[in-house]
Amino acid sequence: MSTSLTSGRAASGRRVLRSLLPGPGPAGLLALAVAAATALPLAAPQFTRRFVDDAAGGAGLHQLTLIALGYLAVAVAGQAARMVTAWLASRVAWDGTNRLRERLAEHTLGLDMDFHGRHTPGELIERVDGDVVAVADFVVAFLLDVVASALLLCGVVVVVFAVDPRIGAVLLAYCVLVALGMIRAQRLAVPSAMRARAADAALFGYLEERLAGADDLRANGAGEHAVRRFYQVSAALWRTGLRASAVGSAILAATSVAFAAGTALMLALSGTLSVGTAVLLFQYTLMVRTPFERLIDQLRHYQTALAGLGRIGDLLAERRTPAVSATVGELPATGALRLELDAVDFAYDLAHDHGAEPVLKGVTLSLAPGETLGLVGRTGSGKTTIARLVARLYDPTAGVVRVGGVDLRDVDAASVRRRIGVVTQDVQLFDATVRDNLTLFRPFADDDRLREILADVGLAGWDLDARLGTVSAGEAQLLAFARAFLADPGLVLLDEASSRLDPATERRIERSVTRLLTGRTGVLIAHRLASLSRVDQIAVVSDGRIVEYGRREDLLADPASRFARMLAEVGR
Repeated sequence: MSTSLTSGRAASGRRVLRSLLPGPGPAGLLALAVAAATALPLAAPQFTRRFVDDAAGGAGLHQLTLIALGYLAVAVAGQAARMVTAWLASRVAWDGTNRLRERLAEHTLGLDMDFHGRHTPGELIERVDGDVVAVADFVVAFLLDVVASALLLCGVVVVVFAVDPRIGAVLLAYCVLVALGMIRAQRLAVPSAMRARAADAALFGYLEERLAGADDLRANGAGEHAVRRFYQVSAALWRTGLRASAVGSAILAATSVAFAAGTALMLALSGTLSVGTAVLLFQYTLMVRTPFERLIDQLRHYQTALAGLGRIGDLLAERRTPAVSATVGELPATGALRLELDAVDFAYDLAHDHGAEPVLKGVTLSLAPGETLGLVGRTGSGKTTIARLVARLYDPTAGVVRVGGVDLRDVDAASVRRRIGVVTQDVQLFDATVRDNLTLFRPFADDDRLREILADVGLAGWDLDARLGTVSAGEAQLLAFARAFLADPGLVLLDEASSRLDPATERRIERSVTRLLTGRTGVLIAHRLASLSRVDQIAVVSDGRIVEYGRREDLLADPASRFARMLAEVGR
């Protein structure tokens, strides 16, 4: 493991812990509640010893009743203190883990497409939410059962030392041996829990992908294979979970045997003491057992939480593949933007596969402000990859992409999103209002402008405050155009933007597309070559290279050009 990766994970771990820390007010209240929940149970056995010894000495009913009432009051107060501690611990834990969840979501959404291409949405949901829930559960249990139990354990040892130093020393040695055994068991248990968490995330990722593609799976008869694969993934989760459960159960069984032996030893050593003192020591011995049993029981949560914290730290240690420049600038705020690609090479996942085959090789293009470029070529030739580089979803592995005369690697990401608009064939719609789907949840005060944009693309009459509901593929594509109009970019990327529209709907938005490109630089990708009639330049892409590039009218005038031959093949 590299030093940089190790330091990154360590820094991420520190950030995780800082997110979980409560403020001074809640921390102080929680400390008082924990102290009360620890001290009150320690006082209860003293009432028991007094009651037994006084009863054996012939004390009156009134005195014994007062002792019993005192015991009852301490017991009730102890339970009340524990309830308050549980409420405060839950509040502190969920406040901290909510902060952590927000940080994880923001960090994950800021990672590049290379990262998201290597991880399924279901896996990321499990890592952002599932691992954080595991941590939250453990934090509550830690404050209730680990911190309080450890304090109670120390208090018991101190009190027993005060009663009988000889028995106190034996009890202390016994507790040390049990603690060492627990530490050893934890080292064996955490790896199995981490594997179980990873298998759980893999199952969520598999389910998300198959549910998203349920229509295609059914239509193509792949349901049987999907179910068989689901059984395999589920079996892997069951096996890893069974191993983790077996380790935890074995630890709990061994601890029960050790405590039975310890209780017998304490009773044997207390033979010369009074009956009340023997009962007191017996109760304290049981009180030692309770914290350890709670600690052992929480060891499974501890395993899961440590595994979750490790995976959270790994996620926070992920960094964007596009480098963040030391001198971050902005694109020109107004007007059409010049576009230049200078000897650009690109390979997907090069950071994790150094032998990855380049999908773009030596791509050089130049587009003046206000001009439009049509990219044509067979499926898989590299057209969409060029658009992704221009949108700075990826950085080139060699060469430079300049927009507005500025290297995109030196431009602030927010400026790129403001000044470069993208309309793709896959439109993402959200379970939200029409307004939120149009503005992408950004505040926008001018409702009249929103309605005007919807009307311009043929969606007049849509209620901005109504939930979007089910829409046709054509309506979804029109909404994507409306988003581009609203952003008012200086450079527009249309990637197969009309491929999902029927002829009537396509004709309806031709005027809007023309107006969108007026005064802006545009890059259009389309398989229907006739839709490129408005472009100024044509670039023919084949196997990641620009094999033909020039003015559209010049290429049309040359019967030997690739573009002219492509048009001839489709009947123009």
